[in-house]
Amino acid sequence: MKFIRNVLMVLVLVALAGCSVIGPGEKGVHTVFGRASSESDSGLTLWIPFLYGIQKFDLRVQKHVIETTSASKDLQPLDSHIAVNWRIDPNNLTGFYKDVGDEDDAVNKIIQPAVNEVFKAATAKLTAEQIVGRRTELKAEIDQKLGERLKRYGLKIDDVSIMDVNFSPEFIKAIESKQIAEQQQEQAQYVANKAIKDAEAMVNKAKGEAEAQKMQQASLTPMLLQKMAIEKWNGNFPQVMGSGQVPFLNLNLK
Repeated sequence: MKFIRNVLMVLVLVALAGCSVIGPGEKGVHTVFGRASSESDSGLTLWIPFLYGIQKFDLRVQKHVIETTSASKDLQPLDSHIAVNWRIDPNNLTGFYKDVGDEDDAVNKIIQPAVNEVFKAATAKLTAEQIVGRRTELKAEIDQKLGERLKRYGLKIDDVSIMDVNFSPEFIKAIESKQIAEQQQEQAQYVANKAIKDAEAMVNKAKGEAEAQKMQQASLTPMLLQKMAIEKWNGNFPQVMGSGQVPFLNLNLK
């Protein structure tokens, strides 16, 4: 009778037992009366309702997009969407379950508040124009600070992406106007510099031509002129000359 009774008790327990399958990339935390007691890897797990339970956790990378608002150093309001790729540290799963809870608790209690605080602290160091032009530096700081904050809760950050940074329409219009003014100023400066360079080139050319003429004139000595005239003369004298006139040589030195 005792054997039969034991068998019946086992059958009842099996009938009442729950069954959970822990899949690849998951891990389970066993609970006794709601308290974490041990962990199990992937596979089939049996547990008894009301006494034992199991909480499954996805250890793969998870992504959440968090909307946040802030202000720049020059007090320009802005809003942004931050994509956070995170995962649970498998080496501290029981501690994570005791201190934080499940994945939803991780997002709502830890990640979202941390992103808001870190983003506000980072943007407060930069002006609005610097935020637009130095997003790589801004991302790097958010990566570092957020990783440090979440590590203490058993969470790891794989990557943070700043999806957008949106300022007020008035500020965007002011930036566009400033950029247009700067482009016009650069164009005007380019035209002015080109005119100065063209004028300098013309002056240098004129100086060069004058110097060349001066050197040429200095080299035309009387003996050289006589030699050039002789070389140009064809040996014929003019056929008709007036009284008292001397033969005239047309040097035609051109």
